[in-house]
Amino acid sequence: MSAKIRLFVDHPLGPGQSVALNRDQAHYLFGVMRLAEGAPVALFNGRDGEWLAHVTEAAKRGGVLTCAEQTRPLQMPPDLWLLFAPIKKARTDFIVEKAAEMGAARILPVQTEFTNSERIRQDRLQAHAIEAAEQCGGTYVPEVADLQKLSLLLDRWPADRQLMFCDEAEAEGSSAPPGLFDRSASREGKASGPWAILIGPEGGFSEPERTRLRALPQAHTVSLGPRILRADTAAVAAMTLWQNTLGDWR
Repeated sequence: MSAKIRLFVDHPLGPGQSVALNRDQAHYLFGVMRLAEGAPVALFNGRDGEWLAHVTEAAKRGGVLTCAEQTRPLQMPPDLWLLFAPIKKARTDFIVEKAAEMGAARILPVQTEFTNSERIRQDRLQAHAIEAAEQCGGTYVPEVADLQKLSLLLDRWPADRQLMFCDEAEAEGSSAPPGLFDRSASREGKASGPWAILIGPEGGFSEPERTRLRALPQAHTVSLGPRILRADTAAVAAMTLWQNTLGDWR
């Protein structure tokens, strides 16, 4: 019996494991989706893969699911971070959702000199990442970090992590440094290892930020085409390019 509903739970999963539901989960399964005892539900926790479970207790404010068998192993995404400057609420939500769907391992909102938003609701954005993983069939949920200054992040940038710096100032220039999106280079392992993508704010990067990024040994300045893209469009375009050539879409 296959399950049409997938649910993320922060609970160990295994043969015969019972999973207690909180009030919100119980309301969704039994109040909204009208599940009854015995109904199948697919569970995942980001660690143990996906498991087929069945409803063994159903109530308005709680319930219990019991794991039967593993249906999919844990599928980890590539070691890819997405860094972006928060924009309007709905479009920031969109970026987080699409990053989770497209295989980011970690999502990091950053505050640049021209970032309009000075704060985010990290818990709300993490919930959007969970919902996206539930809907897209993922077994892993990327961490959404709290907002941090780009300058401080660059101060402690890992020496082994390459950075794809998407600069709108390059819109009329070349699309990428030679070899960055070369499939043969990727197959030979020349582009392997940890990576990150950086998308700027609606106002673009400041000149001091561009200077610092271009001086970073791990940074690769990239254009996303001849037109300047909105930040949410740029995030999807950049992740598509990276995944198609260096990631797990190959």
